[in-house]
Formats: sequence, structure tokens, C-alpha cells
Amino acid sequence: MATADAPTAGPATRRARGLPGADGVGAVTIALWIACGFFVLLPIAALAVLAGDGRQLGVLLQGDVVEAAVNSAVSAVSSALLAVALGTAFALLLDRTDVPGRRGLRLLALSPLLMPPFVGAIAWLGIAGPTSPVNLAWREAFGAPLWSIYGADGVILLLTIHSYPIVMLVVSAALKRIPSDLEQAARVSGAGPVRAVLGVTLPLLRPALLSSFVLVAVGNLADFGIPSIIGLPERYVTLATLVYRYLQSGTVDEPLAIVATIGIVVLVVALVGLLIDALVGRRGWELDASAAAPQPIPLHGARWPVGAAMWLVVLILTILPLVALLMQAILRAPGVPVTWENLTLDHLRTALTSETALTGAANSVMLAALAAVVCGALGLGIGVVVTRARSRATQGLAAVATLPQAVPGIVIAVAWLILAPRLGLFNTPWLILAAYVTSFTALVVQAVTAPLSATPSSAEEAARIAGAGRLRALVDISCRMALPAAAAGAVLVAVTAVRELTLSVLLLSPGSQTLGVAIFSFQQAGAFSTAAAWSLVVAVFGLAFVGLVTRRRS
Repeated sequence: MATADAPTAGPATRRARGLPGADGVGAVTIALWIACGFFVLLPIAALAVLAGDGRQLGVLLQGDVVEAAVNSAVSAVSSALLAVALGTAFALLLDRTDVPGRRGLRLLALSPLLMPPFVGAIAWLGIAGPTSPVNLAWREAFGAPLWSIYGADGVILLLTIHSYPIVMLVVSAALKRIPSDLEQAARVSGAGPVRAVLGVTLPLLRPALLSSFVLVAVGNLADFGIPSIIGLPERYVTLATLVYRYLQSGTVDEPLAIVATIGIVVLVVALVGLLIDALVGRRGWELDASAAAPQPIPLHGARWPVGAAMWLVVLILTILPLVALLMQAILRAPGVPVTWENLTLDHLRTALTSETALTGAANSVMLAALAAVVCGALGLGIGVVVTRARSRATQGLAAVATLPQAVPGIVIAVAWLILAPRLGLFNTPWLILAAYVTSFTALVVQAVTAPLSATPSSAEEAARIAGAGRLRALVDISCRMALPAAAAGAVLVAVTAVRELTLSVLLLSPGSQTLGVAIFSFQQAGAFSTAAAWSLVVAVFGLAFVGLVTRRRS
């Protein structure tokens, strides 16, 4: 019983202590914690338990594991450095100079984000593969190919191409927060355009550069599609392809325990990198916003040469792979001359009537749609509670919900493989769906929290004054306000899931093949033209979808 000496804690007191309230919000918070516990904490805990006995630590010192770890580190760090350099250069040219055609350049430069990495790998085989027209012509003239994309250098190149748009987005966002007054002051003091950028802008971009480097390196550390297609023919093995081999070949004892140990190490490395990024990011500068509109730096006589060079680079990185995919899809066989007699639509017809690929496409659409619905609902709830019902409990919920962004895909896949037999998900498509929810819920959470955090809560306060309860105010006001953002995040989840490969190929079971796995299987089986045909379809649909969305928004 409550007495005068022990008064009942009111809502404000409960919020201060981080305790759930009694107005329904606390029950929703508990339900969201249970969902996050199942989809996030449980898989990581299962991974830690299986690897925690330390019996497989000696495997980490074996030759093939060490070689794969070194290859993964080299490819991830090298591609991240190159991506930061290329993405920063593009962002500076597009946001801070008067280079011609900036709008079209920006759209084309970001297009590699729309093409799955394994599709990009298949496309680039038509440009620099052993049977590409360039290498065949060079071999005829000089007796050896000009350059084969297979091997470590090809893996690094393609990881760079598919990563630099992320850097572009991060750096462009950071550039918008840097007042142009600082550059103008440097120019007034006598500094040239290049000196102003190097002396003023780049130092202020260091936190963004570090963040983009860590983000790209962590993502590339566990990429599967590019190393499997480009690296394995030259026996360039990374941790992702090694994990796949262990799980599929049965050449090692206790493969799940070994893979769990590798997964924990990869997870620790990723978390350490993100922790360093967070610590360094706190030391960044807070700048006052500038009222002056950014003034593009005039390139004068170099404007058209720089613009032409940038257009050439962007077209090579974006349009040329699509052309190469088209040629691979319509040529009768790889390496034959491009003549009317050698052009055919048979490969496209075969691809679009293949039962395997059609089943995979249907499964991909189903799983992507279900993942979008589950992630959309879960992300909307978490985003609203985190931004509008702040407490220690909701702060922890936000951290747990976004944790999978720091977890490589192979770690998530292995964690769900461990749980599958115990939860009755083994050899079912729901195993892939659970992994999708784990990986992609954070996309919706971020999409919801960003606009809500910048929106005053006066509407909810007005609803409370009018007599609505706390939960009713959140549902009627905050949820409705955040619904468009949650829908946009759910669409992003669907687009990401339908083209995903790493999770699907590791969690593959009878009857649950996805389109990405079907294309990968065609490529591995030597049906290169069929794989190219489906890759072309995926790439064109992705570009068309984003073009439609961009047109509607504009």
C-alpha cells in the first residue's frame, strides 16, 4: 500500500527512472523489446554461446582461415580507401563547383547503389573478363589479354565501384552543414579555389570521411557476391566465401561451431571499427549554419575539360556495365564476334521461362513483401516510441534495433542457422524472412526517427490537453505523421531484400531459392548468358523503379 512515507511514483517519476508507464506506452515498449530480443539479441546470443566455449579458436590460426582473413582485410580496407577518394571527389565537384550537367551526373553516379553487387560482377565480366571483346582483341594483337578482372585487383575494383555512392551521400550531407562563408573568407584572404577546398573544407570533412570509410569497410568485409564471382576463379578466398564453403562442402568437423567462431571475430572487428568512428565523431566541430546560399567555385577554363572527364568516368562506371550485360545476354556464346548472325534472344527467352529462376523470383517477391510489412510495422513502432516516449528503456531499444547495421550479413546468417533447428525454421523460407527482418528493420527505424526528431511535439501535447491518453496521442498524431516515412523505409526494405544474396545463399533450403541465388547458381554452373539475361532484367527493373520514384518526388 502507498503511504505518505512511500508515495506512488507518478508518470514523470517513472519516466525519469526509465520504467514503463501504466498508460499503454509501457506495454507497447515491452512488446517492442520482445520483438527486438527475438530478432536481434537472440541470434547474437546463440552465436556467442556456440563460439563461447573456445574449442574452435585454434581454427582461426589455420592456413586457409588466416589467408581468407588477410584477403578480406586487404580488399575491405583498399576498396574503402579508394571509395572514399572517389566519392569525396565526386561530392566536391558536384556540390562545390560549377561543373556542367551536375543533376544528370549525380543521378548516374549514384546508380551503382541500385545494382546488386553480384549483378555488377557479372556485368563487368563482359567488360574485362577473359572472353570480353577488349581482351580478345588484345590477345589477337599481342598474344595475351590486356587485363583480366578475375583475382584480388578485380574484387577491390568492383567493391570500390559499388561503395563510392555511399561515400558520396555521406560527404554531400556533411558539405551541406559546412557554411560556404568559410570558403569565401579563405578566397577573400587570397587562397585559390583548390587551396580553399584543401585548407578549409577537407579538414572539416574528416569526421564524415572517417564515418564513410568505416561504413564501407565493414560492409565490404563480409560481401559475398563479388568475391565469389570474381575472386574464386583465381582462388582468391575471403571470409565470406570460406564460410560458404565450410557450410556447403562438409569438409570440416562441426562447421557451425567453426563458422560461429569466425562470425564472432568478424562481429568484434566491425563493432570496434564503429566504436572508433563514434569516439572520433564526438570530437567533430559544431558549426553555425550559414544564411548565405552556397556559391559554386568557378572552374573557369577547366570547367568543360573537368566536366567531360567526369562524364566519361561516370558513364564507364554506370552505363558500360549495362551495355556489357546486354551484349552477354544477346550473343549466342561468350567471346563470339558482335555480328547480326551472332545476335539472339534465345538466352532471354530461356531465362524468362526457367522454372528455377521464376520460382526464385516469386520467392524473392514474397519474402521481400513480407519483410517490408514486418520491418515497416516494427520500425514504425520503435521509431515513434524512441522519439516521442524517451526514457532509458527506449534509448536502449533504439540501440538494439540499429545494432544489426554493424553486423555483417554472414554473421546474421550463421546466427539464424544455429537457431533454425531449435525454432522449427530449418529448411523453410521463414528462416530467410527472419534474417531479413534482423538485417533491415534498422532502415525503417532510421527513416522514421529522422523526420520525427526534427518535428515539434506540440500536436501530441494538444491532443493530451484535449483529453487523449498518451498512447492514443502517439497513435493518432505521431504514427500518422511518421507513416509516409515508414512506408518509404518499407519500400527500401523490399528493394534491398529482393536483390539480396549473402543471407539467401547461406540460408538456402529446398523450395526457398531466391532470385539472387538462382542467378548465382546459373553463373556457377557455367550458364553465363542466362545469368547475364536475368542480371539485365534485375538491373533494368531497379533503375526503372528508382527513376519512377524520383520523377514522382520531383
